[in-house]
Amino acid sequence: MGILNKLFPKKEVTIDPISLDFLNNDIHSHLIPGIDDGSPDMETTLSLLENFIDLGYKKVITTPHIMSDYYKNTPDIILDGLDKVRKEIQKNNLKIEIEAAAEYNLEPDFEQLLKDNNVLTFGQENYLLFELSFFDEPPRLSEVIWDMREKGYCPVLAHVERYAYWHQNYDKVEEMINRGVKLQLNIGSITGAYGPEVKKVAEKMISDQIIDFVGSDCHHIHHLEMIDHAKRLHAFHSLIQQEQILNKTL
Repeated sequence: MGILNKLFPKKEVTIDPISLDFLNNDIHSHLIPGIDDGSPDMETTLSLLENFIDLGYKKVITTPHIMSDYYKNTPDIILDGLDKVRKEIQKNNLKIEIEAAAEYNLEPDFEQLLKDNNVLTFGQENYLLFELSFFDEPPRLSEVIWDMREKGYCPVLAHVERYAYWHQNYDKVEEMINRGVKLQLNIGSITGAYGPEVKKVAEKMISDQIIDFVGSDCHHIHHLEMIDHAKRLHAFHSLIQQEQILNKTL
């Protein structure tokens, strides 16, 4: 915990920790072993799931990356991996449910998947999790959002607080809301784990009560340690009292 103590100074801890059972469900993680930059093997996956249980979660909806250049996953690959994880959960008697969708990179290949209805969603509302480049706003963002909605999907923008090119252009976030996009925030962002500017933006979004989904974006154990720290922060406690958070409805 030495590294984490440096990342998360004790002076930031102002409130006693609480359970995460208010959320019940996590909607953004990378737990299917060996198919993206998340869990490398089943042993790690089971260990992470045990930590989710300890934090109070009842269900995780894991979302492997689908990116044309790096992670060429398909629904078949993801659902096959999900089946294997479920069998190990049952074998080890873990008290947690797991479902799977995907985290889609908004790129030209995604538009073809969308056209073919070859996508994985979660929830009765057909929530479709997508992410943007961390370097530049995609050129056809508005058009693709329109296409998602026309196809009957409800777009969910992953870790909205992390796109630096919007930090000085908050109107873009409001535009996403006006276009019917749900916003997902990483719990780790309010700890400062992604930098002070991301933390500042995350806190503003929480204050403005515009976050719809809260996610761990868990790739490894350190992301869950961030959550354990976040439970002691004022911003987290403000977030969990907001009625618009949708995790518990899934």
